Amino acid sequence: AACSMGNSTSRLYSVLAKTLSSGAVSQHQDCLGQLDSAQLDPIDPKDLLEECQLVLQKRPPRFQRSFVNVKKNAASNHRPIRVMQWNILAQALGEGKDNFVQCPMEALKWEERKCLILEEILAYKPDILCLQEVDHYFDTFEPLLSRLGYQCTFFPKPWSPCLDVERNNGPDGCALFFLKERFELVSSANIRLTAMKLKTNQVAIAQTLKCHETGRLFCIAVTHLKARTGWERFRSAQGCDLLQNLNSITQGAKIPLIVCGDFNAEPTEEVYREFSNSSLNLNSAYKLLSPDGQSEPPYTTWKIRPSGECRHTLDYIWYSQHALNVNSALGLLTEEQIGPNRLPSFNYPSDHLSLVCDFSFNQDPDRLL
Repeated sequence: AACSMGNSTSRLYSVLAKTLSSGAVSQHQDCLGQLDSAQLDPIDPKDLLEECQLVLQKRPPRFQRSFVNVKKNAASNHRPIRVMQWNILAQALGEGKDNFVQCPMEALKWEERKCLILEEILAYKPDILCLQEVDHYFDTFEPLLSRLGYQCTFFPKPWSPCLDVERNNGPDGCALFFLKERFELVSSANIRLTAMKLKTNQVAIAQTLKCHETGRLFCIAVTHLKARTGWERFRSAQGCDLLQNLNSITQGAKIPLIVCGDFNAEPTEEVYREFSNSSLNLNSAYKLLSPDGQSEPPYTTWKIRPSGECRHTLDYIWYSQHALNVNSALGLLTEEQIGPNRLPSFNYPSDHLSLVCDFSFNQDPDRLL
């Protein structure tokens, strides 16, 4: 039954409505290995959205967010590349470790929370989706998103904290999805980050893609750096390792680069400065929403734990500013929209906000750094 993935949208919920126990995960992975996702029937995104909304009908209405145009009169002959970055909150951590004291456990039920996550993805229709804290890859995201036309890659943490939680669904990790109709995979690297020459528990995925419409190559990377105060030097070392890897993959920035991630670092941290001052000539896309184009948003995560309220800017979309333009970016939720109990909540599934940007290639591909 775990592998039943019906031929019609009426049977879609054989995937969507169940969450497998951890005991079934390895069996499910084996099953998915036998099923070529290309052979599964495609899903109409509108049908999946309707299914999600049916599950969520008793929940309050979801927030409305608008795109902000950042590049005036962006003239391009090609439709932009929409990139979505999101730490979706691992289910095992949300229920078992993170202690969101103002969030009712009822709001964290996976059967409904996964529909909130899918609804957000379907609402913004990203061409490329970069996720962190994914612990339901094999039973939810891979089977569904592959049928929506995405090529899917997952790289779990070697020692995921999810495994400490009773009735977990396996390790969490980073996941990268891109639409096969828009891009072709040229190369892919799963990177286990090092710090002080030691292998760490944090990972990254970096893929070089070829855009079908323009013929241009670019690299997309997703990562999730070490959390917690006191680990600033460790994050800095991880960032240096990731930049070295990306420098090699992009041939010293000859290939344009987009890096998405939960860096667990405020803009005041060393790792942020390393990315800002890197020879890869990266800029942070969400700075462009500020009046001067120089300031990060006031927050990308906002939660209440027993130790108090945590409001931080930790999530970023970095891009090669010599080769790519940011046409627009999705505005963040206001404090009023988030509400006094903060995140997650009945109408928002994660403690982190999703970031979404529309990119276009610079019209002069030979422009120097």
